[in-house]
Amino acid sequence: MAKYKLEYIWLDGYEPVPNLRGKTRVEEFDAFPALEQLPMWNFDGSSTRQAEGHDSDCFLQPVAVFPDPTWKDAALVMCEVLLPDGTPHPSNSRARIPDDPDAWFGFEQEYFLYRDGVPLGFPANGFPPPQGEYYTGVGFKNVGDVAREIVQTHLDLCLEAGIEHQGINAEVAKGQWEFQIFGKGSRTAADQVWMARYLLLRLCEKYGVDVNFHPKPLGIEVDWNGSGMHTNFSTAYMREVGGKQYFESLMAAFDDRKEDHISVYGPDNHLRLTGLHETAAIDQFTFGVANRGASIRIPHSFVKNGYRGYLEDRRPNALGDPYKIAGRILETIASVPNGSSVAELEAAVA
Repeated sequence: MAKYKLEYIWLDGYEPVPNLRGKTRVEEFDAFPALEQLPMWNFDGSSTRQAEGHDSDCFLQPVAVFPDPTWKDAALVMCEVLLPDGTPHPSNSRARIPDDPDAWFGFEQEYFLYRDGVPLGFPANGFPPPQGEYYTGVGFKNVGDVAREIVQTHLDLCLEAGIEHQGINAEVAKGQWEFQIFGKGSRTAADQVWMARYLLLRLCEKYGVDVNFHPKPLGIEVDWNGSGMHTNFSTAYMREVGGKQYFESLMAAFDDRKEDHISVYGPDNHLRLTGLHETAAIDQFTFGVANRGASIRIPHSFVKNGYRGYLEDRRPNALGDPYKIAGRILETIASVPNGSSVAELEAAVA
């Protein structure tokens, strides 16, 4: 039997954006624990805006477990927050996602690395040279002396933890980076985005660096890109059956529900979705092949494959809750009749 350090991680009740919280318990196991072996735990919800002081107990239900590569015999445990009666807490956005094991999501998480109140590489006053060479750039003048070490270490940590991290790149603005997470199942990718965020925030502690997920941290008045969390999505029907008629019905449904989507795509998105800097206007819904200025970007492969495959919603911002984003996309997809029986879908998949 070994003593394992279990870091229970959850989302608090702050609005409009929850914070990650975590606390550690020690338990004995014969080997690295399986999810079903992890006990439920409680915490003081009055300190996280999730309960009143006179009745403060909230409960943590483990939903995903990852090895912690930074600590011997340790695990990272993603949790949902429950009320004492076992029902989901009002802040629990994960519990409300429609369950679709065949849904696939890919999140492109952009962010800025900040030190002393400015992005890494910015002078204390004013701005560095304009955007142009920073995207996928190399060299001290483009990425500085510590950012690449941070993002590469973060990539290694995610892979060692079993997170489906797909890659990294320097982004358009100086001090801005991106990582990509993929997952099969309606909740898997979102679980892993939150865990990847946790690992990045914790890693940056030792560098004296903050991670800024705000969608427009430099303000709307200046000619610098904001940060998004472009969301790639598909269902079994989209990948295997699809078709132009279904696609057009799907886009009509996204248009009809554009305000519902924007409401959960992250706060302050009006500062980012201006129609500039590769964004669509916040009050419009548009789509186009390879169009990075549209609400929905359609890959060339999607059209060439008979309108089958995945689509990219470019409206979610970097502060967005991936649970809410995934849930809203699946709810809209579910509103569109596909016109095929289960047998026809199974035949297409086969």
